[in-house]
Amino acid sequence: MNAPEPPHPGRNRTTVTVVAACAAVVVACAAVGYLALRDGGNDEAGPRPTPTASASARADGTDRGAGGGGSDPLVPGWNTVVNAKRGITFDVPASWERQSADWVSYVSENDDPEDKPLAAMMAPAVLKEKWCTSDDDKDGTPEESSLASVGTTGEQGAKSAAEAAEDTAETWVYGLYTQPDRSRLTVGEPESFRTKSGVEGSLVTVTSSGAPKKGKCDTDGKAVTFAFKNAEGKFVSWTYVGAHGVQDEVPDATIRQILGTVRLFNEGDGAG
Repeated sequence: MNAPEPPHPGRNRTTVTVVAACAAVVVACAAVGYLALRDGGNDEAGPRPTPTASASARADGTDRGAGGGGSDPLVPGWNTVVNAKRGITFDVPASWERQSADWVSYVSENDDPEDKPLAAMMAPAVLKEKWCTSDDDKDGTPEESSLASVGTTGEQGAKSAAEAAEDTAETWVYGLYTQPDRSRLTVGEPESFRTKSGVEGSLVTVTSSGAPKKGKCDTDGKAVTFAFKNAEGKFVSWTYVGAHGVQDEVPDATIRQILGTVRLFNEGDGAG
């Protein structure tokens, strides 16, 4: 049985899956390709294998969801998201759709023939995957845009949490909403933040304003990135990115509530 096809991305929106390095498990083919992860650094692109579609469950029938593993949710009724590769877990409201643990979302330059990611997040949770649908290029294939996503990634090469948070938040808003124009970005000052579990790091918010609306689903954007060190002492980050200045925009209070649940993850933690 073929796995469900991931949603088609809108302008500058690219969502792909990772190929599992196991003959018994082949991750579902994304319409826009694959993204293979490297062990070091950011969750960035590697070679793209020939697309192959199959069931997204493990051979033993266990769940591949991003919620597998991790502690119980800190907020009753919410679901847990885990990035075991980077040692991070957090919770999201039940209305957010969790992607598989091997799912990666990324953004690249529009004119890059190699489609090299500028920023990426692993095992994201998505709010309203089909928030806006359009066929701006009139090719007969509607493109779907989500309202918002949250996910985590590594921050190789970062010299500080503040630097990592600013660079990642700015890149997401630029890549998804304003490219090739960086003048539309407003970058907030880094602020110290401490989660409920005691994880401390730096938080940066970036928004855009006045981005040209070339298509039905084009909006301004907002990204909130919290960078910190994981249990291995490596810089990692959690990022919210979504439409800004729209009626359905996710409130800051909700973003902060999700952010507050960020905690370190160990393989030995119980299932959430």
